[in-house]
Amino acid sequence: MNKHRQGMGLVILLLAIVVIWITAYFYLHKSPEDMAVAAVDTFYTYEKNGAFSDSWAMFHPQMKEKFDKVQYLQIRPHVFMNDFGVTTFTYTLGEPEEVKDWQMEEGAEPIDLAYKVTVTQSFGGKFGNFSIIQDVYVTAVDEEWVVLWDYRDSPGK
Repeated sequence: MNKHRQGMGLVILLLAIVVIWITAYFYLHKSPEDMAVAAVDTFYTYEKNGAFSDSWAMFHPQMKEKFDKVQYLQIRPHVFMNDFGVTTFTYTLGEPEEVKDWQMEEGAEPIDLAYKVTVTQSFGGKFGNFSIIQDVYVTAVDEEWVVLWDYRDSPGK
Protein backbone atom coordinates (compact mmCIF):
# COMPACT_ATOMS: atom_id res chain seq x y z
CA MET A 1 0.00 0.00 0.00
CA ASN A 2 2.89 2.37 0.86
CA LYS A 3 4.51 1.75 -2.56
CA HIS A 4 1.16 2.50 -4.24
CA ARG A 5 1.00 5.91 -2.50
CA GLN A 6 4.58 6.67 -3.51
CA GLY A 7 3.75 5.77 -7.12
CA MET A 8 0.67 8.04 -7.12
CA GLY A 9 2.71 10.85 -5.57
CA LEU A 10 5.32 10.49 -8.31
CA VAL A 11 2.63 10.57 -11.03
CA ILE A 12 1.08 13.71 -9.52
CA LEU A 13 4.51 15.35 -9.26
CA LEU A 14 5.32 14.50 -12.90
CA LEU A 15 1.93 15.84 -14.06
CA ALA A 16 2.52 19.08 -12.14
CA ILE A 17 5.96 19.47 -13.74
CA VAL A 18 4.50 18.91 -17.22
CA VAL A 19 1.71 21.46 -16.62
CA ILE A 20 4.22 24.04 -15.33
CA TRP A 21 6.55 23.41 -18.29
CA ILE A 22 3.73 23.78 -20.86
CA THR A 23 2.46 26.95 -19.19
CA ALA A 24 5.96 28.44 -19.09
CA TYR A 25 6.58 27.51 -22.71
CA PHE A 26 3.46 29.31 -23.95
CA TYR A 27 4.05 32.27 -21.65
CA LEU A 28 7.68 32.74 -22.70
CA HIS A 29 7.25 32.02 -26.42
CA LYS A 30 5.00 34.79 -27.64
CA SER A 31 4.26 35.07 -31.33
CA PRO A 32 5.81 37.93 -33.34
CA GLU A 33 2.31 39.43 -33.62
CA ASP A 34 1.95 39.43 -29.82
CA MET A 35 5.38 41.00 -29.41
CA ALA A 36 4.54 43.67 -32.01
CA VAL A 37 1.34 44.63 -30.18
CA ALA A 38 3.20 44.64 -26.86
CA ALA A 39 5.77 47.05 -28.31
CA VAL A 40 3.08 49.45 -29.55
CA ASP A 41 1.35 49.19 -26.17
CA THR A 42 4.60 50.03 -24.39
CA PHE A 43 5.23 52.99 -26.72
CA TYR A 44 1.80 54.52 -26.09
CA THR A 45 1.99 53.81 -22.37
CA TYR A 46 5.16 55.92 -22.33
CA GLU A 47 3.40 58.63 -24.33
CA LYS A 48 0.37 58.60 -22.03
CA ASN A 49 2.62 58.90 -18.97
CA GLY A 50 4.59 61.78 -20.52
CA ALA A 51 7.75 59.65 -20.75
CA PHE A 52 8.56 60.97 -24.23
CA SER A 53 12.26 60.18 -23.86
CA ASP A 54 11.37 56.51 -23.41
CA SER A 55 8.95 56.50 -26.34
CA TRP A 56 11.54 58.23 -28.57
CA ALA A 57 14.04 55.50 -27.61
CA MET A 58 11.64 52.95 -29.13
CA PHE A 59 11.79 54.57 -32.57
CA HIS A 60 13.32 52.79 -35.53
CA PRO A 61 16.58 54.41 -36.75
CA GLN A 62 14.68 55.87 -39.74
CA MET A 63 12.33 57.64 -37.32
CA LYS A 64 15.25 58.94 -35.28
CA GLU A 65 16.53 60.55 -38.48
CA LYS A 66 13.19 62.39 -38.77
CA PHE A 67 13.15 63.58 -35.14
CA ASP A 68 16.22 64.09 -33.07
CA LYS A 69 15.55 63.46 -29.40
CA VAL A 70 15.52 67.10 -28.28
CA GLN A 71 13.15 68.08 -31.09
CA TYR A 72 10.77 65.22 -30.27
CA LEU A 73 10.80 66.01 -26.55
CA GLN A 74 9.81 69.60 -27.34
CA ILE A 75 7.27 69.10 -30.13
CA ARG A 76 5.32 66.04 -29.03
CA PRO A 77 4.08 67.31 -25.65
CA HIS A 78 3.67 70.87 -26.96
CA VAL A 79 1.24 69.90 -29.72
CA PHE A 80 -1.04 67.79 -27.56
CA MET A 81 -0.82 69.52 -24.20
CA ASN A 82 -0.43 73.15 -25.23
CA ASP A 83 -2.02 73.44 -28.69
CA PHE A 84 -4.91 71.02 -28.15
CA GLY A 85 -5.19 71.57 -24.40
CA VAL A 86 -5.31 67.85 -23.79
CA THR A 87 -5.78 66.86 -20.19
CA THR A 88 -6.17 63.14 -20.71
CA PHE A 89 -6.01 60.45 -23.35
CA THR A 90 -6.64 56.77 -23.77
CA TYR A 91 -5.78 54.45 -26.63
CA THR A 92 -6.89 51.19 -28.14
CA LEU A 93 -4.90 48.87 -30.38
CA GLY A 94 -6.17 46.94 -33.37
CA GLU A 95 -5.12 43.49 -34.47
CA PRO A 96 -1.61 43.23 -35.96
CA GLU A 97 -1.27 42.72 -39.69
CA GLU A 98 1.93 41.38 -41.26
CA VAL A 99 3.41 43.64 -43.96
CA LYS A 100 6.36 42.72 -46.17
CA ASP A 101 8.79 45.09 -47.89
CA TRP A 102 7.20 48.13 -46.26
CA GLN A 103 8.67 51.62 -46.69
CA MET A 104 8.22 54.41 -44.18
CA GLU A 105 8.39 56.99 -46.96
CA GLU A 106 9.20 57.24 -50.64
CA GLY A 107 12.86 56.34 -51.23
CA ALA A 108 13.39 54.86 -47.75
CA GLU A 109 15.06 51.49 -47.38
CA PRO A 110 12.34 48.80 -47.37
CA ILE A 111 11.74 46.88 -44.18
CA ASP A 112 11.55 43.17 -44.91
CA LEU A 113 8.91 42.36 -42.31
CA ALA A 114 6.83 44.73 -40.22
CA TYR A 115 3.51 44.59 -38.42
CA LYS A 116 0.84 47.24 -38.84
CA VAL A 117 -1.18 48.01 -35.72
CA THR A 118 -3.96 50.58 -35.91
CA VAL A 119 -3.92 52.85 -32.88
CA THR A 120 -6.90 54.95 -31.86
CA GLN A 121 -5.97 57.70 -29.43
CA SER A 122 -8.93 59.37 -27.72
CA PHE A 123 -8.32 62.79 -26.21
CA GLY A 124 -10.19 65.13 -23.91
CA GLY A 125 -9.17 68.77 -24.01
CA LYS A 126 -10.21 72.38 -24.40
CA PHE A 127 -11.68 71.63 -27.85
CA GLY A 128 -13.79 68.75 -26.56
CA ASN A 129 -13.30 65.05 -27.12
CA PHE A 130 -11.62 63.83 -30.28
CA SER A 131 -9.75 60.80 -31.64
CA ILE A 132 -6.76 60.27 -33.88
CA ILE A 133 -6.54 56.99 -35.77
CA GLN A 134 -3.06 56.10 -36.97
CA ASP A 135 -1.48 53.01 -38.48
CA VAL A 136 1.71 52.33 -36.57
CA TYR A 137 4.35 49.93 -37.87
CA VAL A 138 6.70 47.86 -35.75
CA THR A 139 9.63 45.66 -36.62
CA ALA A 140 12.48 43.97 -34.81
CA VAL A 141 15.94 45.51 -35.09
CA ASP A 142 18.73 43.67 -33.27
CA GLU A 143 16.07 41.74 -31.32
CA GLU A 144 14.40 44.96 -30.10
CA TRP A 145 10.92 45.94 -31.29
CA VAL A 146 10.90 49.45 -32.72
CA VAL A 147 8.18 51.83 -33.91
CA LEU A 148 7.68 53.63 -37.22
CA TRP A 149 5.05 56.02 -38.54
CA ASP A 150 3.85 56.18 -42.12
CA TYR A 151 5.07 59.16 -44.18
CA ARG A 152 4.14 57.89 -47.64
CA ASP A 153 2.17 60.21 -49.91
CA SER A 154 -0.66 57.79 -50.46
CA PRO A 155 -1.50 55.52 -47.50
CA GLY A 156 -1.78 51.83 -48.18
CA LYS A 157 1.05 51.58 -50.71
